Amino acid sequence: MPIAVFDAIRGNLQTLLGGARVSLVRQEGGEELPEGSLRQEMVIDDISYLFTACRPAVSFTKTEEIFCGELLAAFSALFSGFRHAEYAAHFRTALLASLTDISVARFLRGDHRKAFWPIQQLIQLLKNLSYQRYEGKPATTGFLIHRTKLPDLRRRVQGQKCRWFELHPHQPIAADFFDTPLTYRFVDGTNSLFVGNIQMQITGVIKVDPFTGLNEVDRLTHQGLFRLLNYAGSGAFAIKVNEASEIEVIISPDKLLVRRRGQWEIFDPDIFRTFLAGSFPEDATEDLIWTLYALSKTRHGTVVLIHEGRTRDLAALKRGSVGGDDPLGRMLMGRVQGKHLCLLKQSGELGRLLSSDGMTVFSSRGKLLETGLIIDTSHAQSVVTGGGRTTAASAASYFGKVIKVSEDGPIELFRAGKRIYRFG
Repeated sequence: MPIAVFDAIRGNLQTLLGGARVSLVRQEGGEELPEGSLRQEMVIDDISYLFTACRPAVSFTKTEEIFCGELLAAFSALFSGFRHAEYAAHFRTALLASLTDISVARFLRGDHRKAFWPIQQLIQLLKNLSYQRYEGKPATTGFLIHRTKLPDLRRRVQGQKCRWFELHPHQPIAADFFDTPLTYRFVDGTNSLFVGNIQMQITGVIKVDPFTGLNEVDRLTHQGLFRLLNYAGSGAFAIKVNEASEIEVIISPDKLLVRRRGQWEIFDPDIFRTFLAGSFPEDATEDLIWTLYALSKTRHGTVVLIHEGRTRDLAALKRGSVGGDDPLGRMLMGRVQGKHLCLLKQSGELGRLLSSDGMTVFSSRGKLLETGLIIDTSHAQSVVTGGGRTTAASAASYFGKVIKVSEDGPIELFRAGKRIYRFG
């Protein structure tokens, strides 16, 4: 059993030791190893095991030897199930490092009677890939994991005019899957994805040409993939490393699990729908939610106020505007003022307006009232911790519901001067 567990981390250890070949076997005595090999013994449940690492061209350093000793001690402690009190710290560390990964893998597996390790292995490979750069650019790739039978899936996606390339033989997702750059350059996770089953066997590659015509917001928020998942069976999901080196798990019908800055987050539009319910049109709510997620993903900050009073009441809130009295700015503002949010999103103007400086204000009917507004922050009725955008969001939230996106990604909801929710 320890040897089987060791096989799961073999690839990581080989990378750690600069490509050395590593192994773990039951110690029988008399083993002959090449010169310069590193060998250490380990005892688990009164059985002696021998760990070896072989790297003929480069000798192992003292630091590597000490590190391997600590690693094997931790391995033994973890495997033994933390039965001894002195290993409590090991358990806490393992829990902090692995709990959310296990939760994500179990969540995606669905059937808790079956093993989730293949999914966890894929997550780990993508975590490693998220740090990879190729010619200065982040490595990106993606997988569509289906639950339907392969012939059914192939027929369904080809009916959507997707191009399908079957792989013969099917390829397992193993530790060396990303050894060739083609796996994260040719299959980029946006225009093409690997297709695999729940056992993590890659059966083909799909080119999602029908979705390349989507606008920028729809592309960034995987609207094409959400539709494609409808053909992949209940419990199907897509997982990718995006251009921001984050891991995104796309779950039908409209949920995302996002690993950002080393932590898993849940992006659930239902939270935003509930927040805006009764004060904003449903169609505008949908377009606003996904546009804000796209801005969060591309690291563009914004503050949006859904104004609940009369239009003339904005005068009490306004201290100025980003464009000032510039006639060109007034002309451009006049071209979009009064337009419905859905029309602005459809034309591609919404994202550009929101990512400009200042606050954007919509009426409760979904029409644009102001953009580039500079708010009188004296309306904030308590001390605010944060920068200017946070202060503006807090002050504006006394006049309606506010959604703020920070330049480093988090999305926050404000009401009555207080932040009530944060994603990212």
